[in-house]
Amino acid sequence: MKTSDHCIAICNKLLRGERSAVETYDQAITKCTDEPVLAELHRLRGEHSFSVSTLETNVRAMGGQPDDSSGLWGAFANAVQGTANALGADFALEVLQSGEKSGQLDYEEALSDDSVIPECKTLIRSELLPKLQEHIDALERLQQVA
Repeated sequence: MKTSDHCIAICNKLLRGERSAVETYDQAITKCTDEPVLAELHRLRGEHSFSVSTLETNVRAMGGQPDDSSGLWGAFANAVQGTANALGADFALEVLQSGEKSGQLDYEEALSDDSVIPECKTLIRSELLPKLQEHIDALERLQQVA
């Protein structure tokens, strides 16, 4: 596998994770009734949606075809979030935070991969990964007030 093919595969994995995050936030938003929490969930979902667009553009720029689904992880995340929604807001926020932490690990893994090209690492380091850390912090704050 050429470096660009490997990098496309890594970016598509990250893209599937971002799509899964959007779907998971959609689930949580439909069950939320607290206006301040709802506003924050919409904001976080919007940032994941922007990351989807960013990664799609990046994959295309490398000559690849962006994955158009969240894959198996998305189906699992939606099932877990659906259960969390039924168990209450606190648990739903914990599940969202867990998903953010999982995404953070995926980005960190991509950064440590010597086959990922420098341009992708710059995108991850400067734009995508900092958002996830901020999301983790925001969800922690929401858990404290929920």
